[in-house]
Amino acid sequence: MRGPLAAALLCVGTAIAAPAEPYVPEPMPRGFRVEMSELDGPVFADRQGRTLYRWPYRIMRNGVTGDGKGESNCGDTPSTESAGLMSPYPGGLLLPDRDRRPSCQQLWPPAHATEGDEPVGNWSVIERRDGRRQWAYEGAALYTSVRDRRPGDVLGGDSYRQDGDAPAPREPIQPRPDIPPGFAVSTTLHGRLLHTTRGFSVYAFDRDTPKRSACDAACEQVFAPIQAPAAARPHGEWSIYTRASGLRQWTLRGRPLYLHAEETRVRSLAGSDVPGWRNVYTQQTAPPPAEFTVQDTPAGQVLADASGRTIYSYTCGDDAPDQLSCEHPADTQVYRLAMCGGGSAERCARNFPYVEARAGARGRGRLWSVVEIDPATGHFADRNSRALRVWAYRDRPVYTFAGDRQPGEVNADGLGEFLADREGFKAFWLRDAYFRE
Repeated sequence: MRGPLAAALLCVGTAIAAPAEPYVPEPMPRGFRVEMSELDGPVFADRQGRTLYRWPYRIMRNGVTGDGKGESNCGDTPSTESAGLMSPYPGGLLLPDRDRRPSCQQLWPPAHATEGDEPVGNWSVIERRDGRRQWAYEGAALYTSVRDRRPGDVLGGDSYRQDGDAPAPREPIQPRPDIPPGFAVSTTLHGRLLHTTRGFSVYAFDRDTPKRSACDAACEQVFAPIQAPAAARPHGEWSIYTRASGLRQWTLRGRPLYLHAEETRVRSLAGSDVPGWRNVYTQQTAPPPAEFTVQDTPAGQVLADASGRTIYSYTCGDDAPDQLSCEHPADTQVYRLAMCGGGSAERCARNFPYVEARAGARGRGRLWSVVEIDPATGHFADRNSRALRVWAYRDRPVYTFAGDRQPGEVNADGLGEFLADREGFKAFWLRDAYFRE
């Protein structure tokens, strides 16, 4: 793939990028703080800097899951049978690796309140069924994730993936972004995308400066300036630019803001196809590994390896009451091996080979990393196993597909249950022209 969008996708970092998303401070429990994550922006953390998550109450196909307000349904007894929440599969099916299956509480330790802790602001304390006290935010019980290793990690959460048939996700809790009324922010693979509350993307023009707009009257017919109300006042990184017509226009970090008049889809990247125009992010993610490429497909743009073969991620959540993940190398590999190799690790490796990392390769940022995998098991390698050094996104290895013969082919996209929303392989879409951008 060639052109300005490809460069933007692989070389993140424009004049409108910022190291961190501004947020609105609020009272917090003693010792709690805000940490900056690469994917989700500012997140609340406990006294040890561990990201705090909630498990939202969610209606599934055949029932509900998650936590109701003021309660925790994440227990310390491992599930052994399916819940039947996803039709047409019934409940009562035996789950794999029952002798090694962790409990919900083991993967998602409750954020316990200690003696003397008192509610403050949006933070309250609830009583668990075991009698212990647990922190809650806006009534939602809070947890940490054993997958997170450093402050700012969000390796346990799935706020960026909430398709209708996906498992009930755990979400990091966050302070409100410091943005004026009428704007909103969403987590995307490229960063925290700024858009209107109606969902339409916000753009900036490379030729604009804080004191001069290069977008003339003809330009305004395509990119409409975003008007600041008469009562609006500058604050933080937000200011107001007065155009020659007298219109007061919002600016962020010194760049006037616009809407793409021809846009019909929410959270679109289409305006960035126009030379000189870029989507605005309050915070951007680091680019993918340097040897990766971007390939055009009939359905959009995908991330690919150095030879142009589409990269796939594996998603998995079982249908147990606690809706635990089964996509991480530390999770059971039964589902993945059954999907890609009929239970055979050797066949799976032929059909969906890992994307191996060259010697000395390192990820840029904290989302992409090189991990060592035992190909015989799919788990992280130990000192007694044969290790492959492979690329991983958020600790989850990525793959290519043997059935893709040419760059831009995505023959395995959606291979799995419920188009792989529940379990299976998805192309690593940087831009999906039909479903999401």
